[in-house]
This record gives sequence, C-alpha cells and structure tokens, in this order.
Amino acid sequence: MSTSDTVREVILQRIRAALRDVPSTEQPENVAVARDYRTIGTVVREEVVEEFIERVTDYKVLVQRVEETSLPQAIAAACAARGVQRLVIPADLPESWLPPHVEWLLDANTLSNEQLDESDGVLTGCALGIAETGTIVLNGGAYQGRRAITLLPDYHLCVVFENQIVDL
Repeated sequence: MSTSDTVREVILQRIRAALRDVPSTEQPENVAVARDYRTIGTVVREEVVEEFIERVTDYKVLVQRVEETSLPQAIAAACAARGVQRLVIPADLPESWLPPHVEWLLDANTLSNEQLDESDGVLTGCALGIAETGTIVLNGGAYQGRRAITLLPDYHLCVVFENQIVDL
C-alpha cells in the first residue's frame, strides 16, 4: 500500500467516525425534524419597529420615521442634504417618490456598471426589515430593482414601511 493510499484511508476513517451518528439519507422519512422553533413574533409591534431602528442605527444608518404622505418630501430632503444630483431608480418605483431637481437614472437592467458607479446614489424599497439583526432584505421584488443597483452606488436611500418590519 502506498503512502497516498494510507493517508486516504486515514481520512476516510475520520469521516466515517464523524458521521457515525448521522441518520442514513436512504430513508429520510425516519428522520425526526424538530418543529419547536418560533414561527410568530411575540413582541409588541411598536417595540419591533424601535428595535429595528436601534439595530440599523448601530450600522451608522440614518433613520427617519415619516408618515407615508410625507415620504416624497422626506426623500427630496434626504437627497438635498446629501447633494444627490443623479439618482438610480428601479423601473417600478412609484413616481410620487421621485424627488424634483434630481436627474433620475431609470434602470430596467439597462444601466452599465460605470453608470451605476458614477451616480450619486440609489433609491429603492425593500422586501422587509428584520428587527432582531437590523437586516434590510432585498430580493429583487417590487421597488427594488436588480442587485447591482444597490451595490455599486456609494449611497443607498431605502424606504422601509413599518408593516415590512418583522421581529424574527
């Protein structure tokens, strides 16, 4: 037996030993799956929103709570404060969100990486926000556009509605 065969056998023995208590994959119906994890939140709604704000603020994110009717003005003010002149937007973003006096770079999977990188920022919605971790989930759904538009610009203005915030 060669040295490589011996080494191979030692590795395989270690793998077998590590897997000895793992159920067989040939009969998965015999494997018990624990179902005692949380499936619904237990925290009061306002506490969930406050926790989300606290967590995203830890990431140096500026959070502004505004009424939906004031959203266009808040977006325009945020863009003005940041000096945004060219803003990337997904094709399905509501027109009412679009700030005046800003050039909109409509992306329907058409802007190049250079155009995205040269913009002053991007405005999107999101799928949801997770309070426990301060995570904003983008899945390419409504008001989000493709992934590249949120990765290349240096500034991302993201609208998260309170009903999109979950505690789990």
